[in-house]
Amino acid sequence: MKNILISGASIAGPALAYWLAHRGFTVTVVEKAPALRSGGQAVDFRGDTHRTVLERTGILQEVRRHQTDRTGQQIIDAHGRELAVIPPEFTGGDVEIQRGDLARILYDRSVAAGAHYVFGDSITSLTETAGGVHVTFESAAPRTFDLVVGADGIHSNVRRLAFGPESRYVTHLGHYYALADLPDRFAGPEQMYNEPGRMLVSGGSKAGALFVFAADELTYDRHSSADMKRVLLGAYRGMGWRGEEAAAAAENVYLDSVSQVRLDHYTRGRVVLVGDAAYGNTLGGFGTGLAIVAAYVLAGELAESGGEHERAFLAYEDAFRDYAKIARNGNAGRYLAPTTPRGIRMRNWIFKYRFLLKAMMKMGNQAATDISLKNYAS
Repeated sequence: MKNILISGASIAGPALAYWLAHRGFTVTVVEKAPALRSGGQAVDFRGDTHRTVLERTGILQEVRRHQTDRTGQQIIDAHGRELAVIPPEFTGGDVEIQRGDLARILYDRSVAAGAHYVFGDSITSLTETAGGVHVTFESAAPRTFDLVVGADGIHSNVRRLAFGPESRYVTHLGHYYALADLPDRFAGPEQMYNEPGRMLVSGGSKAGALFVFAADELTYDRHSSADMKRVLLGAYRGMGWRGEEAAAAAENVYLDSVSQVRLDHYTRGRVVLVGDAAYGNTLGGFGTGLAIVAAYVLAGELAESGGEHERAFLAYEDAFRDYAKIARNGNAGRYLAPTTPRGIRMRNWIFKYRFLLKAMMKMGNQAATDISLKNYAS
C-alpha cells in the first residue's frame, strides 16, 4: 500500500502529502485548479494539539513568520460608531496566517519530501479492484493506485464518486459566505457591520472582505466569479454603512454555503476522506486545524500498520470521530449574521462582557485539543 493518490491541494492534501512522502510512500496529488490558490481568508491554529502537529511537521516557525498582523476587530453601527471590540486572540487563535501562505508552505515541504503534483486535472472515475483503485482523469492517462484520498473540500469529487451524491451527505445550514477583494478605498481598521441576516467584515491587514448572509439554498455557478458576484449583489442590495458599496466593488468573488457534512464512515474500501470532504465547513474557525491534525493521524496510522489500509482506516476513524464533533455541531453563520436585531445585540454582548467571552474561548480551546495525539515514529 505504498502508491497513494490525493485529490485536492488546499491544506489537507499537501499536509497529508508531506507526511506520506516523508514516511516513504509514493504520493501523487491531483488538483483541478491550474495552480496553487493564493490569498484567501485568514486561518488560525489554537492550543497544544495544533501547535504540536505544526512543530512535528517542521513548519511552526515558518507559519509564525507569515502570520497576519493581530489587531482587534471593531463591531460598528451604520454610522461607523464602535459597539464592541473582538480581541485578536478570539478571531486569530494562537497564530493566524493567510490560507494561501499556508498552502504554499505545505506544498513546498511536501515537494521537498518527494510528493508529485498534477495541476489542471481532475478524477473522472474510481473503480476498486482486487489490487487497488483504477482511476481515470479528465486529461491524464488512467492509472491504478493502492489508495485514494479525498482532500477536495466540502464539494468533494472523490466523495461523490466513491460514496454517492452530495445531497446525501451535505446539509445547508441557512447561510452563505463570500470572500472577495476590495479596492484600496476600503482600507482602514478591521470592522464588522451587521444588519439582520447580513454581515460584512472589511479593512485590516487580512486579505479581502468577508460577507456572510442568511439565505435558503441558491442556484449559481460555483466556478464563475461573475455569477457568484451576481448572487452577492442581490443579497447586499440596500445594506447600510458600506455593505452595498462593498458588494458592488467586490472582485475575485468566491461564494459558498455554510454547510455540514455528515458521514457514518470516512472510508469506503480503499478510499478515505480528510478535511472538509469528511467533516464539513461550518465556518467556525476549526476547519484548518482539523485538516492538519487529520493528515498527521492518517499518515501515522498508515505507516504504523505497514500499509494495511483496513487497520489504518479504522484507527483513523476511531481517533477522529469525537474530535471532529466541533464541525458537526457548529454553525458560525448564525453567530456571524444573526437574523434578528435581538440576535445581533446578544452576539455583541459576548464582547462587551468579558466573562462571556472567556467562557466561549475556553470551549473553543477545549474542542481544539480534544484528541489523544500519538507520537508516531518518524
